[in-house]
Amino acid sequence: MQLKVGDSAPHFELFNHLDEKISLSDFNGINRVILFFPLANTSTCTKEMRSIRDEIKKYEELNAVVFGISVDSPPALRMWAEKLDLNFNLLSDFNKEVCQAYGSYYELFCPAKFAFRGVAKRAAFVIDSDGIIRYAEVLENAGNEPDYQAIKEVLSNLNQETGVNNDKRR
Repeated sequence: MQLKVGDSAPHFELFNHLDEKISLSDFNGINRVILFFPLANTSTCTKEMRSIRDEIKKYEELNAVVFGISVDSPPALRMWAEKLDLNFNLLSDFNKEVCQAYGSYYELFCPAKFAFRGVAKRAAFVIDSDGIIRYAEVLENAGNEPDYQAIKEVLSNLNQETGVNNDKRR
């Protein structure tokens, strides 16, 4: 199923890299950026997560919390988060239910010489404070990264619509 702008975001509860259960609804009232990525410790995924790490203050200023989601296990995500010094939640969709619900799922993923079954597609979603999808980007080519500027513009527009002061720090 392909989700689109205006759809209600599918609810989820997943464990993060610290073995804490995280629910999408835990963050009602603020905007959420969901970034699906194929596999921890791979080149494009590392570049993407470092980019978010380095810009996390900007997302927070835009009244948003960021989650990275992959099919990797919590222990694998923990080691990777520590290696990269990541400052946001990585969530394990080990059972592949959330990436499928969001239409971000490769039945067969064939990078280089490998063939993996059941890997998250690289994708980005902005979910507003009411749980409505306001930005959806699912990339067929895992070597591409989401349009970070477009994500930030959507967040900025959401804040203008709701009257949130972008200078207000949480």
